[in-house]
Amino acid sequence: MKDHPEIEEERPTTLARERFNTIYIALRDRIGLLDYKPGTRLGEEDLAREFGVSRTPLRRVLSRLESEGLVESRHGVGTFVTTADLPSLIQTYRLRMELAPLIGKLDPIAPAPAALDRIRALIDACDAARLAPDPREFARMNMLFFQQVVEMIGNQPLREITERLYYLTHRIWLTYMPQLDLTAEVDAFVREMTDTLTAMEMGDLEAVGYIRRNHISMSLRRMALFENQTA
Repeated sequence: MKDHPEIEEERPTTLARERFNTIYIALRDRIGLLDYKPGTRLGEEDLAREFGVSRTPLRRVLSRLESEGLVESRHGVGTFVTTADLPSLIQTYRLRMELAPLIGKLDPIAPAPAALDRIRALIDACDAARLAPDPREFARMNMLFFQQVVEMIGNQPLREITERLYYLTHRIWLTYMPQLDLTAEVDAFVREMTDTLTAMEMGDLEAVGYIRRNHISMSLRRMALFENQTA
């Protein structure tokens, strides 16, 4: 007789969940960093082979990505990365702005010292990025910083929608990077991280949300200005 049958029953579920999360995060990040550009077809056979899984768990991941607006399934054709442009997602950006202050209001979680250290490391990394700007690496650092901020969201529904909207719009910012002043973008990013770090160190978690809102607003304005100039 098994001493703890519930543990053995739970283990396959846990492993399946970990496998799902690994594939989901990998594909989501590739889309967010434009490794998979809009219109790219995601071949199920190739991805299943890469991650060492059958098509069933892979299709569950693709289904979630589709529900989040990152891919679309075309019957009889395949799954494709969706198009992302500023005019079509302007309302999503505005929603992100309005939700940002809630980060520090709805059951915020004080960041652990390790999280603060990771933000300090990102600030230091940006100093090197100024010397040899790389849009993709810069975008990757932005994603890493976002993860530190999202970790302090204690309200689970808010956390889920915050993550979903961020990854839906992140590609737009990276798309505009070749036309924007990358050094100025790095400087703005460093200011956001520095202000956020200071607020976290002081324990003013409510301020973190407002800092986030202000920088989303300024980023949106810079992209909209360029959009208008090239229209």
